[in-house]
Amino acid sequence: MSDNTKLVAEKRTDFGKGAARKIRRAGNIPAVMYGHGTEPVHISLPGHDTMMALKQANALLTIVVDGKEQLALAKDVQRDAIKPVIDHVDLVVVRKGEKVTVDVAVHLEGEAAPETVVTLDHNTLQVEALATNIPENVVVSVEGLEAGTQILAGAVELPEGATLVTDEEALVVNVTQAISAEALEAELAEAEAEAGIEREESDEEAAEAADAEGESAGGDAAKAEGDEA
Repeated sequence: MSDNTKLVAEKRTDFGKGAARKIRRAGNIPAVMYGHGTEPVHISLPGHDTMMALKQANALLTIVVDGKEQLALAKDVQRDAIKPVIDHVDLVVVRKGEKVTVDVAVHLEGEAAPETVVTLDHNTLQVEALATNIPENVVVSVEGLEAGTQILAGAVELPEGATLVTDEEALVVNVTQAISAEALEAELAEAEAEAGIEREESDEEAAEAADAEGESAGGDAAKAEGDEA
């Protein structure tokens, strides 16, 4: 991922919640850029372009301030809890040729063997890579894997130029035997019984019980008639 998005920012001198709200009302995003021993620079980023750029994880950005360009990565993106907007961005200055440590998403591909369940224990892996060549994701194939198969971080093939930082023994993918519906129902019933929970009889169970009672009653009647005869 060598391409980067250029964002023209404006320096800001007003701080605090009131100033931040004013920036957001104008359609922009308050941000701070720091790193490499430089003083933090408080800026305002264009709202729409920034949101589009940050849809990509670990997006490399070129921030233009007063005509000068600076490469940066978004270290922390604070998003509104309700609205689909960004409240604030922390940017870390990076240099060309510099390596950075980032979290990269794990994507699974393929289908495991029938009657198995695939669990992704690590959604991301931490890797070290050039700031200008951060992988978009790490792909792990589960095609045909049988129950009992486990894939550890050290066995995951990383994109060229990336080095694993996550513990090599960390479990990434776990393939287990699928449990049948009957076994699941039995386990649930056992757990509820241990917890002292009385289950309500379902309509289907009630109908089966009624049929059974009807058959039993019919049998008893026939037996009684036979005895009388």
